[in-house]
Amino acid sequence: MSKKAFLFPGQGSQYIGMAKDLFEKSVEAKEMIKTADDALGVNLSYIMFNGPEDQLKQTEFTQPAIFLHSVILSSLIRELQPDAAAGHSLGEYSALVAANAIQFYDAIKLVRARGKAMQQAGLENPGTLAAIVGLESDKVENLCKEASVEGIVQCANFNSPGQIVISGSISGVRKAMELCKSNGAKLAKELVVSGAFHSPLMQSAKDSLLDVLVLTSFYDARFPVYANVTAKPVTKKDEIKNLLHQQVTSPVRWEETIKNMIADGFDEFYEIGPGKVLQGLVKRINPDVLIFGIDKYEDVEKYL
Repeated sequence: MSKKAFLFPGQGSQYIGMAKDLFEKSVEAKEMIKTADDALGVNLSYIMFNGPEDQLKQTEFTQPAIFLHSVILSSLIRELQPDAAAGHSLGEYSALVAANAIQFYDAIKLVRARGKAMQQAGLENPGTLAAIVGLESDKVENLCKEASVEGIVQCANFNSPGQIVISGSISGVRKAMELCKSNGAKLAKELVVSGAFHSPLMQSAKDSLLDVLVLTSFYDARFPVYANVTAKPVTKKDEIKNLLHQQVTSPVRWEETIKNMIADGFDEFYEIGPGKVLQGLVKRINPDVLIFGIDKYEDVEKYL
């Protein structure tokens, strides 16, 4: 018996015009987008549909935009009924809404607060990220420890075999990039980002988010959601809340998450949201499982 899982993308998957066709072709999508604009007191839909790109790239708008696009899609294709879900960083919030662990209205406000807190932390403690390709994860972890004499640096995303993102202070990350190159990395490329996500430099964002998490109602998930921090399934509301708090400064264990899901019998995955990033990662982690993408309204129509 085939087991289905929904996967939800994180920051970096946004594009101008995202969810516009959903707004135009689905009454339900239109209502959800209007609800989000009202809840935030911001014309988020205008930024999503029209840009400018610089504004859409600001973390405080990027995060709710990707979240909104994703949860609309998962609502429209709810007949598919997944057996579990997972989300990459921000995508974990989309997964939790799909699993009824957070109500949509509460979650969109929570995601905006997370985005604003992370953007602010990036201003207060400037840092950067870099993609490292072609080294084993334990090797990169050891090189980050070695580089940390120059400044804070740690692994932020274990994305797929030989593809890791490191995060931290500019001096720490650049030292780690040098070490990775001299130790055989095929690529060590600094990324254009507004902060050192999933590193200790996000501590102030983690503290701010806790204030909002405490005030947000959570429920036991109706199906397991595999958490970034542990790469393991979770359903209990208190554990979910705690893991979302830890996630801000902890690495995203994506490769391990997908491997654990496959070991638990999942063989059919659906990336729900903008872009194709997770489809690429899943294919690299295990080319034998089925992976589909649902981004546009025409993708939704196949499952109605």
